[in-house]
Amino acid sequence: MVQKPIRPVLPEPPAPRVHGRYKVEVEDFAVEELPAYAPSGSGTHSFVWIEKRGLSTLDAIARLAGAVGANQREFGYAGLKDAQAVTRQWLSVEHVDPERLRGVQLEGVTVLEVSRHGNKLKPGHLRGNRFSILLRGAAPEDVPALSDNLAWCARRGILNYFGEQRFGKRGANLDQGLRILQSAKPKREAYRFAPRILKLLLSAVQSEVFNRVLAARLETFDRILDGDLAFVHGSGATFTVHDLPVEQARCDAFEISPTGPLPGPKMLLAKAEVGALEEAVLQELEVSAEAFGFHRSMSGGRRPLRLPVSAADVAGEAEGIRVRFELPAGAYATSVLRQLLVDSPWFGTA
Repeated sequence: MVQKPIRPVLPEPPAPRVHGRYKVEVEDFAVEELPAYAPSGSGTHSFVWIEKRGLSTLDAIARLAGAVGANQREFGYAGLKDAQAVTRQWLSVEHVDPERLRGVQLEGVTVLEVSRHGNKLKPGHLRGNRFSILLRGAAPEDVPALSDNLAWCARRGILNYFGEQRFGKRGANLDQGLRILQSAKPKREAYRFAPRILKLLLSAVQSEVFNRVLAARLETFDRILDGDLAFVHGSGATFTVHDLPVEQARCDAFEISPTGPLPGPKMLLAKAEVGALEEAVLQELEVSAEAFGFHRSMSGGRRPLRLPVSAADVAGEAEGIRVRFELPAGAYATSVLRQLLVDSPWFGTA
């Protein structure tokens, strides 16, 4: 029997979800990268701030590389941005004169700013993204409900589920990953797969464990429980909770959040009731944290159960209602939209 991923559930927001469609037109979905740092103004790398329309980040890089005669692989980026959107982001390329980049004119790509910096831009070198999304079909009377629900997301955070793309078509990645880990000789079983595919399959199992723990904590994803390991949003550090009242106050202020497991032999273990829940999920899937040890990149870790939403705003427009918000790096706008809109094809509600 094929093991399929769970269908994650969402808590009910304070106001009813509304009907609305997004990404109907390219201009309906705008994303602006929030960089981790500004270019210094000196160095061998040219940093170029672009606006792209209806193109993926890699497509924009290909066009820009062709225009300046550079190799696409020489370009760096902090994150991949939506194709069906208008987005702004930094790119970098070494040993290309900034003046050549300033003069580039391309269909779908506009160069807005160019500077120099001392190193290549790499994935993850961003604070987050600012979104501006038009919900077509939403009516003026929906503004109060959208405002209440978006403010509620900002107050409690959004659930940090792994998306369905992690698990492959009909959960095939998860099923295959479990077969490897449940094998008496997982290393031998793993030889059948290319390294990149193998990592994808094992990551699908880690993701399913996390999603199941998060689904079980639907009522406590913003509460610190006995045995929790907490994530510090400011630094990215993780620590064992000892003083529940003190740490809950920090959690209420969104300084910290409880975490869930990404199983592996070096994963920090939760204790007490949280540890018991996480162990029960592993047993349900018939795997152990130690089973991942045969693969050196699967050492394990912790992941926050929720992510912050900031700079939230709702405004009516002629074609619908526009929602604006900011999310940290690695978070997806769809995680917020699922809490606002009726149509959430992969997610259920509690």
